[in-house]
Amino acid sequence: MRLAVCAEMVFTDLPFTERVRRLHEAGFDVELWDSRPKDIGALKATGAVFSSMTGYSSGSLVDPDTADEVVRTAETLIPTALELGVSRLVVHPAELVDGHAARPVYRSSGHMWATGARTLERLGKLGEKHGVTFCLENLNTIRDHPGIPLARAKDTLALVQAAGHPNARLMLDLYHAQMGEGNLVELVRTALPYLGEIQVADVPGRCEPGTGEINYAAVARALADAGYEGTVGMEAWASGDSYAALEAFRAAFTVPAPNMRVEV
Repeated sequence: MRLAVCAEMVFTDLPFTERVRRLHEAGFDVELWDSRPKDIGALKATGAVFSSMTGYSSGSLVDPDTADEVVRTAETLIPTALELGVSRLVVHPAELVDGHAARPVYRSSGHMWATGARTLERLGKLGEKHGVTFCLENLNTIRDHPGIPLARAKDTLALVQAAGHPNARLMLDLYHAQMGEGNLVELVRTALPYLGEIQVADVPGRCEPGTGEINYAAVARALADAGYEGTVGMEAWASGDSYAALEAFRAAFTVPAPNMRVEV
């Protein structure tokens, strides 16, 4: 497993490029949110490997009136992704503005399902054309993102399955899944064939592994046993010192070989 960290959420007292540099020096890949305000040249100069970034800027995947806007803005962001070497572009079930639902919807419909699957398939085809993958992220509607339809992990997984395109995959966020669904070990096993990347944070608090209730050692072991060799990204706030948070994350996802004896 490769380990990445969201630069938006650690070293928050430092300029963004310096955050990226420190993550790279600490041995982590880097996740970005909105790339448009960033100095792309300065980010490239850090030498960091960029794991993922937000892959659209407006529109709702499940709204027939604005789904075209998702695809249009996704296409405008692909040149930045290619310049940074980003292979995974993240989309959400509906439009977010500052993390909140742009147009809250509290009941999903079959029409939304059909629109979401078609739009995700279109993104998959766009990704195939440019050599990138679009990843649909699940969200929780209990605390962080009320009013987002089809946001649960089981819904986003079903949409990825329905889209049926290898360049449309799942960004499985285990923080959001724990908030709304739980049963994380079985979830990662079920979602494995459709995963683009996994994101983690603990519950409650959305801080690094080890600060809450999730047994991330068990999750990491389940991923290793299932043969997952993709990226796990920490999209979490540092509960205190950012370096300590990074090391807690690294420790949680450093899985000993099955027969390795661990001295205590």
